Amino acid sequence: MTQNSPLSPCHLPVAGDARQRVLSAAQLRAHGVSVAEAAAQCRAGGPWQQPLPGVYVLHPGPPTAEERLRSVLLYAGRPSASGRRDLPAQSGPGTESGYGEAMITGLAALALHGFALTPPPAPSARIDVLVPRTRRLRSVRYVRLVRAAEPPRPEQVEGLPVAPVERALVDAVAGLGDAPAVRRLLTEAVRGGHCEPAAIVRELSRAGLLDRPQVVNAVDSLLAEGRALAESRLYDMVRSHGLSEPLWNVDLRLPGGPHLGGVDAYWPEQAVAVVLDTRAPLHSGLDDDRRQEEHDAQWSSYVAEREHLERLGVTVVHLSPTKLRDAREQQAVVVRTALMAAADREPAAYVMILPR
Repeated sequence: MTQNSPLSPCHLPVAGDARQRVLSAAQLRAHGVSVAEAAAQCRAGGPWQQPLPGVYVLHPGPPTAEERLRSVLLYAGRPSASGRRDLPAQSGPGTESGYGEAMITGLAALALHGFALTPPPAPSARIDVLVPRTRRLRSVRYVRLVRAAEPPRPEQVEGLPVAPVERALVDAVAGLGDAPAVRRLLTEAVRGGHCEPAAIVRELSRAGLLDRPQVVNAVDSLLAEGRALAESRLYDMVRSHGLSEPLWNVDLRLPGGPHLGGVDAYWPEQAVAVVLDTRAPLHSGLDDDRRQEEHDAQWSSYVAEREHLERLGVTVVHLSPTKLRDAREQQAVVVRTALMAAADREPAAYVMILPR
């Protein structure tokens, strides 16, 4: 028998790879197995099963967790039958995943991303799968379709297309009514280094979830958690890269004059201040227009404080939590350069330094 010869269902080999144990009707037809023949194999006591419409598992026992995930993707993605069955689906940026535009999202995606509080879905649990809004399918059995006008670019995790953490987190939160559960997920996302609070808040806002009571309180805790984590990264950067110890968390004020703003670290001899940019964009319970106005007002005040300090000769270095996480050494160089450049600048105006 040649490599491309059709195989009867009873002689179709069952491999150890889950990608070859879970096939669509189109993939079976490409190998000479008709829908009728596949259905015959799925009768009571038969060697196969059909967990979802148009999807077959080529063994009689309960599908494994990975097989359930792949069956969901096959159902939602409906890939073409052009690829040979004995070749694994390609993966990686810019390549066809084998599952169309479908991707795992929600709690199942968070489990794949390594969230400790979200174990793999139980056999009876529904699995969220993200598809384009134009996809004409319906949720069925253990598949829950989540539609998006512009789906994000999936990440490849364990050979599966998975929604990015921020999107998966929002889809999980959308299905949770328990405030403590929401808070635990958001906290783990930040503590575990999966994503930054600002990115989460942006996704929650885009999904229209910021007005839900169980989300509002959790977001407040999330921002506090993110702030504490960013400060810890800043402390570590200063001490591990040999920078001189600054004054931490202080307010600057002109003698007898106005408040100049709070800074996270200040070197008075060099007049260098570090400010952590931990603002969460558009986080508010107000409607969209008022929320935008509030955000614009906060940003204007932020810029005005910075410009006032710089006119007084204080160098202001802005660091983001993401850069402190991903490029700490580079950020240490930025701060060190600002400290060294102080000797070549005109002396700064005298400012009062108060605990914040």
